Amino acid sequence: MTKMADNGSSVEIVEGCRLPVLRKNQEHEDEWPLAEILSVKEVSSRKLYYVHYIDFNKRLDEWVTGDRLDMKKLQFPKKEAKTPTKNGLPGSRPSSPEREVRKSLDLNLQTAAAPSRGKTLPTPKRKVETVPLATQVPPATPVPSLPSSAEASQASVFPAVRETNTFKAREDHEQLSSLTTVKENGTARRLIPSQPGRKRKANCGGTDEMIKVLQYNNPQTASVFLPPPEDSQDSSDGIPTAPRMTGSLVSDRSHDDIVTRMKNIECIELGRHRLKPWYFSPYPQELTALPILYLCEFCLKYLKSLKCLQRHLTKCNLRHPPGNEIYRKGTISFFEIDGRKNKNYSQNLCLLAKCFLDHKTLYYDTDPFLFYVMTEYDSKGFHIVGYFSKEKESTEDYNVACILTLPPYQRRGYGKLLIEFSYELSKVEGKTGTPEKPLSDLGLLSYRSYWSQTILEILMDLKPDNGERPQITINEISEITSVKKEDVISTLQYLNLINYYKGQYILTLSEDIVEGHERAMQKRHLRIDPKCLHFTPKDWSKRGKW
Repeated sequence: MTKMADNGSSVEIVEGCRLPVLRKNQEHEDEWPLAEILSVKEVSSRKLYYVHYIDFNKRLDEWVTGDRLDMKKLQFPKKEAKTPTKNGLPGSRPSSPEREVRKSLDLNLQTAAAPSRGKTLPTPKRKVETVPLATQVPPATPVPSLPSSAEASQASVFPAVRETNTFKAREDHEQLSSLTTVKENGTARRLIPSQPGRKRKANCGGTDEMIKVLQYNNPQTASVFLPPPEDSQDSSDGIPTAPRMTGSLVSDRSHDDIVTRMKNIECIELGRHRLKPWYFSPYPQELTALPILYLCEFCLKYLKSLKCLQRHLTKCNLRHPPGNEIYRKGTISFFEIDGRKNKNYSQNLCLLAKCFLDHKTLYYDTDPFLFYVMTEYDSKGFHIVGYFSKEKESTEDYNVACILTLPPYQRRGYGKLLIEFSYELSKVEGKTGTPEKPLSDLGLLSYRSYWSQTILEILMDLKPDNGERPQITINEISEITSVKKEDVISTLQYLNLINYYKGQYILTLSEDIVEGHERAMQKRHLRIDPKCLHFTPKDWSKRGKW
């Protein structure tokens, strides 16, 4: 049933309009979410509209016909959005002589008035400013408790810094001197504020402090939560609160335009699978108009027709990814590919991956990266299942730059296998690692699940020492698993395991958590066997060229 108005045909829908659009939800029921029109095209004298559903993931964007639009609630874009841009900045209006004169007059007035107010024109400030100590530490109680787990992961022990004047800061500093030490069951504890301008590792009363593990017990004590680590991407509702926009492959979203916001490939045929891309990928423009883009599943070369693919397969000698096979168990193999030595394959892999990764940008310069491709073997060859890439030299302990399981192999345990393999490599290298942020929504779920299962596996295997409860430190968990300390702490927070009890931190494992973990491990059939890994890490810093 259509919701078009009587005069709908007389209204012209343009790019930027917003209106409800009919779609099916997961229960196959009709719903009318608000959507934005990104593009309009005409095919066989029939108009099609490319829509992005507001507050929905971009992979759900699609071309729809006019009968799925609710014209009664049509919202036209604001006038500023339709004006030309100046210097590539969206929202800026075209320059005119009158505006330039007015702007220069306003500027002259400001500079003339500045000395009388005792102020100067604003100058570029440094990103990190020194803040008085008193503004960072609240007069807190010894054990801070948080109202709910939903707020816990977003809350910090130290409040946000507020703007205060010098005199107020000095007053607060004098009052603070009596609050820097707080008694906890007769022991003095010093509150250490986070210092701006330098990273402070989140700790649990110090990561070397022993944490006792209680099983099947839930003491009635106030829960204490640690400040969220800077590198963590946790929030209780599964949405990253403030992802760090640094790292080698993070895309700069400020330069997004209509072209890159739209899927440009209709369908990809890769071996025996046909894939429907989720996002834009910069394949050559002449290939984007094709109904199907054909890829060689061994070298990933893209071709425009089935006949071209068949001709290519007679000449392509590859039956596995180029590079060294460093792991094989059963039908699962991993190949290590150097982005400098196998540039064509690496670039083709990046083009394919960009169809399913929105948060990462594509690099044609693949030299600084290693690619680890997971394959499944049969009589025809080694078929790509997924991959992850990593920097040869990472200054921020990243052990994964991009990670992807292809859609036909998702929800079968291959994602966790890729993650587990990346940490096995870190163990061989003798390092702790973390994935490059921000993670996609599916990546965040996979990593959370892997971290939770790995840490719980260690905690449940701990044996009592001389009849006492087992003890372990955050550092020890990190060393055993090669998971970075910040990720260990954020996972313990997310699982709500950390409690403060009788003057010390304890990890409380309830029956529900233990039973849930055992059920999850029974379903996890695919595991990495370290004995099947044949990998020698290289010291890339000593090499003149990669």
